[in-house]
Amino acid sequence: MLFCFQGIDFAAFTGHMFLGVALVLVTSFPFLRLLYWNKKLYNKEPGEIVELKHEIHVWRLTAQRINPASREETAVKCLLMHKVLTLESLLRKKLQTFQRQISQEDKNWETNIQELQKKHRITDTILLVKCISVLGVVILMFFLNSFVPGIYLDLGWIAMFGALWLLVLADIQDFEIILHRVEWATLLFFAALFVLMEALAQLQLIDYIGEQTAVLIKAVPDDQRLAVAIILVVWVSALASSLIDNIPFTATMIPVLINLSQDADVNLPLNPLIYALAMGACLGGNGTLIGASANVVCAGIAEQHGYGFSFMEFFRLGFPMMIVSTSIGMCYLLVIHVALGWNS
Repeated sequence: MLFCFQGIDFAAFTGHMFLGVALVLVTSFPFLRLLYWNKKLYNKEPGEIVELKHEIHVWRLTAQRINPASREETAVKCLLMHKVLTLESLLRKKLQTFQRQISQEDKNWETNIQELQKKHRITDTILLVKCISVLGVVILMFFLNSFVPGIYLDLGWIAMFGALWLLVLADIQDFEIILHRVEWATLLFFAALFVLMEALAQLQLIDYIGEQTAVLIKAVPDDQRLAVAIILVVWVSALASSLIDNIPFTATMIPVLINLSQDADVNLPLNPLIYALAMGACLGGNGTLIGASANVVCAGIAEQHGYGFSFMEFFRLGFPMMIVSTSIGMCYLLVIHVALGWNS
């Protein structure tokens, strides 16, 4: 809503940010490959061995989560551990057989991808078509909301109507199955983050960040203030979003930037500051596991399926990736807003 009041609707935001995000995406591929330069991109082990290892991990993780407070729970845990031992014995036999066949030619990555495509086919094509259709209509409505004055729906309402429409089209008979698959722990974590951000706002921490940013901007000559403001907002939002979730941080920083742009001593346009906040907060969320909602959801779902990863494992790859992508995004904003003057 604050964006709309300043003339930044969905179409304007997409038009300003699309090229920058595309540049970040193109640069991220070779850099990500550089981070994995000493690692093979495919597994030489047969699929049955990989699946067996994963099954052992899942059963062991399930057994460890059982707190034997009763005889029944103790018996269940013993059965699970016995199953783990049986699978480990089977795994050792398969590994021995595989070692004897190691001299044979390894399957290449194209063959592995073909095997994955055969094993994990789309099970409900009709539902996929419905999802893509509803998503396309929702995005179209987002753009129409920007170009057609007669549409007064907020983007949130359009998204909600799309979700309700898809629920009707999907014709789900047992809705409880969907509710059981919802990441309630992750949603509770998000709620706690919003509470934390509101507490920081009440403690004037976010206002203090905005005031210090304004002091630094005022300390430079007038002809350099816009460039310095973009650099500061991008990196402050990126580093802050790496430590706290970027959604509540962005919501809290928008009033700070509006007040900063209205300061007569600073004399800066608001739009470049908003775009710098959006770019920095979005790319900065890739720095740590808790930096973005998508990271937390991905980690929760991966943990449920036995492919969990730690905070430090994510940090070792995510933080360098965040530094590079944020630098590219900052350069893009400097070019279009400082060199080209695209500030309206």
